Amino acid sequence: MSQNNKKHILSRYGFLTLIILLFSIAISYKLFSTTVIHASDWNAMAMRELEKVDTILPERGEILSDDGSILATNLRYYTVRIDFRAERFLEHRYREALDSIADSLALYFPRRDRDGWFNYLQKPLNTTADKRPRCFPVITNISFLDLQKLKTFPFFSISNPNKSGMTVESTLKRSNPYGDMARRSVGGVGQTRECKEIHGISGLEKALDSLLYGVPGISKKIPLTKNIVNWTDVPPTPGYSIRTTIDINLQDIVENELNRVLDSCSADWGCAILMEVSTGDIKAISNLERNADGTAYIEALNYAVVGFEPGSVVKPISMMIALEDGLVNNLEEVIPIGASWAYAGGRPITDSHYNGSLRVREVIEQSSNIGMARIITRGYDKDPKAFVERLRGIGFLDPMNTGIAGERVPYFNPEPGRVDLSRMCYGYASQIPPIYTLSIYNAIANGGKYVRPRLVSSLVTENFDSVIPVSYIRDRICSEENARKMQYMLKQVVWGPHGTGRSLKSDKVALAGKTGTCYSVDPKTRQYNTARKRLAFCGFFPADNPKYSCMVLTFYPKRNMFGAASTSGQVMRNIALKMYSRGMLDNASDYSEGGGGTPRAMLYGSTSPTRHKAIRKAAGITQEVHPAAPRDMPKGTIPSVKGLGAREAVVTLEKAGYNVAVSGSGYVRSQLPDEGTMAPAGTRVTLALAP
Repeated sequence: MSQNNKKHILSRYGFLTLIILLFSIAISYKLFSTTVIHASDWNAMAMRELEKVDTILPERGEILSDDGSILATNLRYYTVRIDFRAERFLEHRYREALDSIADSLALYFPRRDRDGWFNYLQKPLNTTADKRPRCFPVITNISFLDLQKLKTFPFFSISNPNKSGMTVESTLKRSNPYGDMARRSVGGVGQTRECKEIHGISGLEKALDSLLYGVPGISKKIPLTKNIVNWTDVPPTPGYSIRTTIDINLQDIVENELNRVLDSCSADWGCAILMEVSTGDIKAISNLERNADGTAYIEALNYAVVGFEPGSVVKPISMMIALEDGLVNNLEEVIPIGASWAYAGGRPITDSHYNGSLRVREVIEQSSNIGMARIITRGYDKDPKAFVERLRGIGFLDPMNTGIAGERVPYFNPEPGRVDLSRMCYGYASQIPPIYTLSIYNAIANGGKYVRPRLVSSLVTENFDSVIPVSYIRDRICSEENARKMQYMLKQVVWGPHGTGRSLKSDKVALAGKTGTCYSVDPKTRQYNTARKRLAFCGFFPADNPKYSCMVLTFYPKRNMFGAASTSGQVMRNIALKMYSRGMLDNASDYSEGGGGTPRAMLYGSTSPTRHKAIRKAAGITQEVHPAAPRDMPKGTIPSVKGLGAREAVVTLEKAGYNVAVSGSGYVRSQLPDEGTMAPAGTRVTLALAP
């Protein structure tokens, strides 16, 4: 080795040594600066980090039907993405597997066909490597079992995410297993401008949000050996689950019958409320309106709590007050009617058909505006305000607090004139939500006891079930005798020779109630439009022993049926007949529309046939399905749960000793292993659910 080469090598070593020495000095200085000179700054920063408090969101409570079926719950959904710029992304493997991936996705996730999936997944590869997406969404909103299935597909089975580029995000979402059933009453959740947390924005979700939401927890940072981690300081308190009064079977009947009549008469929208007379429990509530393309009806604004001019359905309320105040004592008293009656200088009051005179009991039967106005003005002509105060006195203007978001109280002019008095007593010059009108009819059916309508029956947690007792707006709004008189007059509307609802007679279920027709105000002209009618029927059944009260409102029918009895009244009649045919009115059921037929109880065991019909339809099952209980199957075999809801299916299988995994929401579409399979206790049974 020459002398020059030796010097050259030594100079290189010297240079490297100098660099290392400088780095060592810099490191030492930085260490000294951090631990000594600026120690207080770093300690303060550490303390600020440790003092940070994060909020732990609580689990939102469920909304349940009266039998515990889930109407709204929290389900975790997953989104799968691909990072096409992952450090070791196996592009060649991805390209080779594209055909197989597309086939698998088309089979298990038919959101696209095979070619659609292939083109979608290939699209990111059509750009240069440095411009490919880092979080390309492969599929969104899938269940955990669907995610596990996806991980068995070609390429996605690669366990190293740096090679497959696959990332998984999870979110909790509010789910309604019964779909649109009672959706407006159940309500929805979401963010608001005021708060980014998820809270109720409509229906029960909003009205009872403070109970459903729960109490947030608190987490703090704590230092461990190698890291600073979150530590739960105060655990979150889950929200209450709310047990509602909704009966799934009755809800199904009410929605179907309302939809059927609306479709027949091509009405703009309709509302139906079914309530239990003795308790005030709202067993079903449906609001349907024609969708934008006019092809079907969808859940709409909750018209049950919106104020409308009620029309003639308010006459029984006026008549009840007249009886209580002694304005009429003899139902056979003759009231002069005639073609019209001019009162207090207002436009003459008229009836839809001419009567020279009517007995008091016929005023409701034939829906006489003149007769009702003549009776009420007897007592309140000199002080019209006293009539409004009389309504206030019986609790009719009190907030009901039913649990329905957006509930409004009735509106009457607080300083009415004589003309206002003559109009409001037969259904104009006022704004009354249907639920309020129904509450008075329910009180009449209940012998005068004014029970409070309610949609919530109890609060449920892991540790207790707090039952909310039945309450009363007023103990009594009329005497039992006057209640019986009103029941008679309302029955005559259907069964009397001149009753406006006589087309609703049925030899199966006797209805009692009142028709009501009211013109709506044109939003452009602000004048009454005689073509745009709100048609109402409010009453109870069976007429002689009332179990349920019901109100139906139909707006603007355009074909076939144009009367209150033939539209809204027909909905109530159909509901009553369906309930009768299923043995829901303390009668022996034949489970058919007109009698006879095979008893469906033989097919369905203890579960409602109405519910199973909806279940089979939702699950795509065309044949009768017998969801057998464990005792119906040989010991050691897996029972059938096809067509059942998630909760019922899980309970059935767990009672039989099997472990259960659930995919999706709604009703059981398929089960694996299949029913009848010999399997020891502890075997895992996978259920696929469809909404």
